[in-house]
Formats: sequence, C-alpha cells, structure tokens
Amino acid sequence: MILVTGGAGFIGSNLQAALATRGEETVVLDRLGSAGKWRNLARHPPSRIVHPDRVDDFLAADPPLDIVFHLGAVSTTTALDGDLVWTSNVGLSQRLWSWCAARRVRLIYASSAATYGDGTAGFRDDASLAYLQGLRPLNLYGWSKHAFDLWVARRLAAGDPHPPQWAGLKFFNVYGPNEYHKGPMISVVKVKHDEVAAGARPRLFRSDQADLPDGEQKRDFIWVGDVVAIMLWLMDTPAASGLFNVGTGRARSYRDLAQAVCRAAGAAAEVEFIDMPAPLRGQYQSFTEARVEALREAGYADAFTPLEEGVRRYVQDYLAGPDPYL
Repeated sequence: MILVTGGAGFIGSNLQAALATRGEETVVLDRLGSAGKWRNLARHPPSRIVHPDRVDDFLAADPPLDIVFHLGAVSTTTALDGDLVWTSNVGLSQRLWSWCAARRVRLIYASSAATYGDGTAGFRDDASLAYLQGLRPLNLYGWSKHAFDLWVARRLAAGDPHPPQWAGLKFFNVYGPNEYHKGPMISVVKVKHDEVAAGARPRLFRSDQADLPDGEQKRDFIWVGDVVAIMLWLMDTPAASGLFNVGTGRARSYRDLAQAVCRAAGAAAEVEFIDMPAPLRGQYQSFTEARVEALREAGYADAFTPLEEGVRRYVQDYLAGPDPYL
C-alpha cells in the first residue's frame, strides 16, 4: 500500500495516475474541496481518501504502508500565514518522517527549488548541514521547505533513526496537466496559453534587474511526466537516498517558453512586456538551473523532455482539447 499526500493536487495526481496504471493500491491524503479538484482523480481514483485533519488517526491505526510520497503542502510562494505554513509544511513532514523511521517505511518528500533563494549560493543538491545553512530562501514557502531539509540533515548528522529509504526532491518549475486548481500558482505555460487562446499576445514581466534584458529571466522548466518518472524510479530503486534536484539541468528563458506556447498553439510568436507586481519585487528568482549530478550519480539515466516538446504536448494533447485532465 502506498500513501500519497497531496495526491489530488498537481504533481500528486500525476503520480497517482501512474501508480494506478501500475496496479498499485494507494491511499490519498488531501482535501477535495468544492472547486472540482476531484477531477484530477476522476480517471484513476485511489482506494481511499483521507482528510488531512484525520492523518493522525490514520497513522495511529498502523496501516501496512510500503512507501509514503509526501507531496502535500501550502505551496503558494506569496503565503503570509506563518503558523499555517509551518504546521502544514514542517510539522506534518516531521511527523511522517518519525512515523516512517519507527516502522521502517520508505519516505519520498517534496522539497523545492525555492530553498535556494536568489541562487547566489548555487543550486547544488548537497544534503550537508554546512551547505544547507548557507541557503537563504526569499519567501515563507521556500523557508518552510528549507527548515524541514535542515531538520532532516540534523537528524542524520546525529545518527537518529531514519526511514530505510529517504529522498527529498527539490522540484524546479514543473508544468503539465491537472494544475488547474492552483489559482495564482498555476504554471506560466498554462497562463500564456490562455492569453494566446484569447487572441492576445503572451505577456511577460519586465526585468527588475538593470543588467538583465526583459524576457531573459530564466528558469529550469520540467515536464511533469519527467517528475513522475523520477519518483517511480526512486520507488523501484530502494538503495537511492538523498537530497535530489528535480529539474532538467538547463535553464530556459521566459521568452523561449512564451514563444514555444505560441508555436504549439499556431499563433505568431510575439511577446508583450508588463511591469512586475510590487509583491514580487525583491522576491523573484530571475535564474534557476538544477544541478542534476546527484540524481545521475544515483543511477537515474532517462533523458529529460525538451521544453518545446513538453509545451507542445501540454498545449495540444491537453489544453486545446475538450477535457484537459490526465
């Protein structure tokens, strides 16, 4: 039996679909709410859905879990409620780690590229305390993910009990189907597609750095199918533990992305620039690029989907059709 926290969310429901295709028995820990989030699971429902408020009761019953994929979190980078973010992103993660360690259950958990802050300390997925203590996340969300990475590093350094396999995944900019409930945190690919589909030119933020041209802010964009492939590989490779970047290893500009969306939608590749919103200034990562040596050294060998192909697949196979869900 496999537990997927956040299993009705974006990455979680893509993982749930893959596990269901494999014939795995899964339990999803998530809130479905009333905004249609259930549609993310419509084609691949789990055997059980547990509300997050009931997680302690669920764990107290000692379910026969083989592995936990902990993907649930408050993931809004503009979140301001520190108590809620700590409880959801750190407290629950600590309880799951301790539960898995005590019962010898494997744990794969979501960290984030937001832990790297402005990138001045690099994007090295180094799990050592010395390196982690030098990172400075720019927002509450990134800080909460970083706080748990640090907590794990301290447990390991102290020789405390830990799950038989553990992996923290620093997700970079993931895009693909089933993200439609995410509101302002939806991927740039989906936002640009909607603008193009409405007959407008895709809009990008002007640079907030004097030495960086508009549209040349760069991120490591990764197709959600590649993210799921990495998680399945980890499940099939129990000897692989550590902190791993989950990106392609190649930064691409927002201009590249917007033009790829235009081409996939059959529109002219013309871009419009707008001012960056005030809340994002000073908190905006203008460059991210995953270093993927740790993942490769652990044995993951699959190629990553090129940005143009991933965007084409997302636009033409999902967004342009009558049913955009996986």
